Amino acid sequence: MKARNLDGYGAPTIEWARVKTVLDGRLTQAPGSGGPQRHTAWLTTINPDGSPHVRPVGVIAHDGSWYFTSGPATRKSGNLARDRRCVVSVATEQFDLVLEGTADRVRDASELACVAEAFVHSGWPAQVAGDALTAEYSAPSAGPPPWRVYRTQPAAVFALATSEPFGATKFRLD
Repeated sequence: MKARNLDGYGAPTIEWARVKTVLDGRLTQAPGSGGPQRHTAWLTTINPDGSPHVRPVGVIAHDGSWYFTSGPATRKSGNLARDRRCVVSVATEQFDLVLEGTADRVRDASELACVAEAFVHSGWPAQVAGDALTAEYSAPSAGPPPWRVYRTQPAAVFALATSEPFGATKFRLD
């Protein structure tokens, strides 16, 4: 891993351990739980014409990876089927985080079961249905069930500190 200090004001390079703690933590969407005031993760994919497509997604951290769901008929799922490159970003109390990389659809039954369990633990009653997840409800932008599961594979993580000690660092993971 390479870290590059992006701060132009003399702040030190952010330590990866601080960022990893946030990446591996629970990012709830409950009011008052994050910065600013709650966590909303945003997924950016690439449209066929090369323009960006940005939508909010529910993200769960599990076993060192970030997972999200998407209905098979949504634009984001279509975009990822054509081009795996994406960006996931979220504001937390400690950092604004941007993860650049790829997303892979999860089809392995044991991995799906672990991800469903992690979602249940976070308050969303997901369960495995074939090679996807289902539940009584989901975000309107997810489309109707079942929902595909995607695992992010970041190549770079940008951390912009929102509290002391401030700073901005790019971590190259590949």
